[in-house]
Amino acid sequence: MTLDDELLNKVTWKIPNALALVGSAAEGRRNAMTTSWITQLAQEPVLVGVGIDNDSVTVGLIRDGGCFSINLWDAENTKVFVKFSKPATNEDGALNGRPVRTETTGAPIFDEAIAWMDCEVRHTLDLGSHTLFVGEIVAAGITDDEARPASMSDTRMKYGGVRRH
Repeated sequence: MTLDDELLNKVTWKIPNALALVGSAAEGRRNAMTTSWITQLAQEPVLVGVGIDNDSVTVGLIRDGGCFSINLWDAENTKVFVKFSKPATNEDGALNGRPVRTETTGAPIFDEAIAWMDCEVRHTLDLGSHTLFVGEIVAAGITDDEARPASMSDTRMKYGGVRRH
């Protein structure tokens, strides 16, 4: 088979990916965005990584603020991810109308998340189109231990492969 854009997209879209809202905050500004590039990277300390598009508002906020949150959502409630594909509105203690609070770092934590992680950035790696932020989990919680976390396969969304122009 020829290694072309179509094949690269098809094969990378087969990678099982969690779907979450990544919160960011810096200098009084905050945002949240949908992401599917999340993974645990180490156990001592517990480190997680998120890949964030270098053209996004979030990449600048994480760089400036040195923190991010990962908010896992119920697989039965995936419509929220569409609203966070663009920069969020920030009004009355909510992002895009969804209530948020802060824990340790100041990054937004969603009240509706079934589980969340509050992370301090420990490493940053610019990968061209995206930056990998490696964060140490400094606070976490579970609000619904029975719910299955959302993944890309729960939606019609596709992300990865070759950048669409």
